[in-house]
Amino acid sequence: MPATPHALSHPKYRADIDGLRSIAVLSVVAFHAAPDWIHGGFIGVDIFFVISGFLISTILFSNLENDTFSLREFYARRIKRIFPSLLLVLMATYAIGWWVLLAGEFAQLGKHITAGALFVSNLALWSEAGYFDIAAETKPLLHLWSLGIEEQFYILWPVLLVLAWKRKYNLLTLTLAFGAISMALNLKGIAKNPTATFYSPQTRFWELLCGSLLAWASLHPHPKAVALKSTLDRWIHRMLYRSLPPGNGTALANALALAGAALLALGFLKIRAELGFPGKWAIAPVLGAVMIISAGQGAWFNRVVLSSRLAVWFGLISFPLYLWHWPLLSFARIMEEGLPRADIRLGAVLLAIVFAWLTYRLVERPIRFGTHNRLTIATLCVLMAGMGALGYYTFRQNGLSFRMQSQISQALLDQTVEPSNTQLSDGSCEKLLNFAMGPGAVCLTNSAAPEVLVVGDSHAMALNSAALLGKVPIKTMLIGNHGCLPLMGYSVQDGKLNKGCNALPDQAFKVLDRYPSIHTVALATRGPLYFSGHGYGIEGPSTYSIFALDGTKASQTDMFRKGYSQFVKELLLRKKDVVFVIDPPELGEDPKGCLFRRPVSILEKPVSTCTQDKSKVVARQAVYRDLVEQIRSDNPALRVYDPIDFFCDAARCYGLRDKKLLYWDDNHIAAWASELVLDDMRKRKFLP
Repeated sequence: MPATPHALSHPKYRADIDGLRSIAVLSVVAFHAAPDWIHGGFIGVDIFFVISGFLISTILFSNLENDTFSLREFYARRIKRIFPSLLLVLMATYAIGWWVLLAGEFAQLGKHITAGALFVSNLALWSEAGYFDIAAETKPLLHLWSLGIEEQFYILWPVLLVLAWKRKYNLLTLTLAFGAISMALNLKGIAKNPTATFYSPQTRFWELLCGSLLAWASLHPHPKAVALKSTLDRWIHRMLYRSLPPGNGTALANALALAGAALLALGFLKIRAELGFPGKWAIAPVLGAVMIISAGQGAWFNRVVLSSRLAVWFGLISFPLYLWHWPLLSFARIMEEGLPRADIRLGAVLLAIVFAWLTYRLVERPIRFGTHNRLTIATLCVLMAGMGALGYYTFRQNGLSFRMQSQISQALLDQTVEPSNTQLSDGSCEKLLNFAMGPGAVCLTNSAAPEVLVVGDSHAMALNSAALLGKVPIKTMLIGNHGCLPLMGYSVQDGKLNKGCNALPDQAFKVLDRYPSIHTVALATRGPLYFSGHGYGIEGPSTYSIFALDGTKASQTDMFRKGYSQFVKELLLRKKDVVFVIDPPELGEDPKGCLFRRPVSILEKPVSTCTQDKSKVVARQAVYRDLVEQIRSDNPALRVYDPIDFFCDAARCYGLRDKKLLYWDDNHIAAWASELVLDDMRKRKFLP
């Protein structure tokens, strides 16, 4: 392939595609600023994927066929297109984080800056919380996951096409094959591991490849396709008008564009995170974008709406606007320790638009369309590498805690950190017991001959933390899964996604059969969240619900009781001492606010008293506690342990005790609270 500078030819500029970009970016911004207003705004990213696949593949296909393609030139142009704005946002985010973020938060930001600089943010976030989780809203660089997928496509797809072209393979067949494989992986993966499916390149590439197929069809119109389009155009015209069809394709183009716009509107209004995304629901925005682009710039919607000056202007600044909006909204949420007021969010969006315009005019355009030389490319690459190295250094140095030492005690801050190695498998089960759980499940042990089996969700992991950390002399083994109840005959779904929790009882029985040293089984899970339909305190509505594996219908509370009772019954039949640990009260607020004021905030807030009326806790747990009593009545040998006295007195419930936090986040108890509870359970003979 020739490597002559500026050898690549580019498709003719289409204002309507910039207009489509504006719809994509504004929908994402609106979703992040006001998710209750436009539930499906996140599908704007899928529109971007189609546009990127179409434009990039048009360049690739046409230049390969004209023998003018150069990988070096292609990547140089990508660097000039993406690096300037991204570098500016990474630097600004680091600078803001220096003053705003606490040590642990700044360390995480450093990790995400490195991932962003390497274009692997999607892979880094994959191992953390999901895109729609509450924790995601306090990650200022969360949105770079989509840029990671695009850049991975830009790296792999050109190389693959060049190799295929040299070996004279059919590029259309190759595109169809890879698109079909990616789509199949997406549909299969969404039911098994929705987080991985959301972030994985192999389950997202089909969206970009749909744009690639459209590019191929645009460059190589097949005679039969042309004839079909002509027939459809005449048919649509005759359905709408009395005059003879002009035969210029206008009717079909208008129909395609309007149908595509309707699909996008439907997606914005109807698609929700809990339906399971991408999965089959991503077809709507992808197909809608394909239809609008294929309609051409002569279609009424494309010509009048998408090509309007305002739409094109937002389209031109869409990339820097996408980069700027989320860090500003995320920092606002962090500083306010929750969802900011509407005027603050609106201010963040307006500021993002101003920053995006300045970035486009003063940074992006001068570098992108300026003199093309090696020094520019080298400088951008060195700066990006330096930014990535700075992020990694910040991560390795635990967030440079010296920044806040004069304002916040590190000893206090350490109390709000998740106890290490207590919420994810650490290899201890494989090492000590030669036992492994399935993907996503958690197995932890501190003994080769455990005496207590703890079964449950992340609250069980929090309860077990003191034993695992060696603070309480109990030989335990924990098996669990985040967001899972150990129900027999029932499972838990997050939105429409089955979490496969029904596997947990089966795993428990395998463990008991395999390790006879276990005599006690402790069941611990978060209670009201699963059947109440709402979280607590700073949490919003719950997307969790229980369903019967055989499809029978019953109330959430009935399924909770029956599923738990059946599991307890089977455990008792195995002659085990079974203890049901009632879930401690949920704190309902960020415990950091109980210790100190944030170094920077938008609105002044006092330090929280970290207490709540006990009546609130009683109301929250009333149905849950009644269900526990019903489970005990179903199984009289079941023992029930209630830790509420460590958290509440007669009138109030507390997040602090003896100037120590009882929680490390808004609902998980700290290792110190775990130590108090487990010690008490031992004294009262609930545990050996």
